[in-house]
Amino acid sequence: MWVMKQTLHDLLFLHWSVDPAEIRNYIPEELELDLYDNRAWLGIILFKARRTRARFLPPIPGTANFLEVNVRTYVKYKKKSGVYFFSLDTNSKLAVEIASSAGFLPYRKARMAADNNKGTIKFHSRTIEAALPIESIAVRYKVKEEEAVSTNLEKWLTERYCLWTKAGKRLLRVDIEHEPWHLKYVTGEIQEIKMAQYLGKDFESESPMAHYAEMIEVKLFPPTVER
Repeated sequence: MWVMKQTLHDLLFLHWSVDPAEIRNYIPEELELDLYDNRAWLGIILFKARRTRARFLPPIPGTANFLEVNVRTYVKYKKKSGVYFFSLDTNSKLAVEIASSAGFLPYRKARMAADNNKGTIKFHSRTIEAALPIESIAVRYKVKEEEAVSTNLEKWLTERYCLWTKAGKRLLRVDIEHEPWHLKYVTGEIQEIKMAQYLGKDFESESPMAHYAEMIEVKLFPPTVER
């Protein structure tokens, strides 16, 4: 039975191929990197979350609607594929406090802004955690009319239905439910990007694969302790 539901809007997926050795040491040892043609992938996902709520409860002011940027890679545990998050940035202080309690997920506070002006979408994020290095991203783009081809790689990158996180010594899995993505291509530019700098990835040296999804409803299930 799901425990939280939210509707995500204006999702921008940015993906870069990386050498597995560059990020292996930054994921829990229990997890195996999920590779495509012997390459690992880093994703930066930007979106608006709306009507976030727990089951049987109405949306709570301060946690229902917010912006988010997350940095992730793709992993496996006992042949099951999913997502591992390096960071999740949001402009909701209360959402950060709830989600990051007990070290459950690495949420960080950020100043963010998103705007859609006559089809040109702008999104900017800058972290404001005093004890951490500042990380930021700014993009400006337009969505193309035609839907994405949905190649095997595009499906592999986006059709992920669980995440893992390490809380203390426990490896936890959260299952996720949603309809398949309807992706479109975009045209635009990354105006600024200083994310996950400890990984050593030069995001500016190569253009990412970029996809857009207008909206999707997501349901999250209770954490399960992996054995």
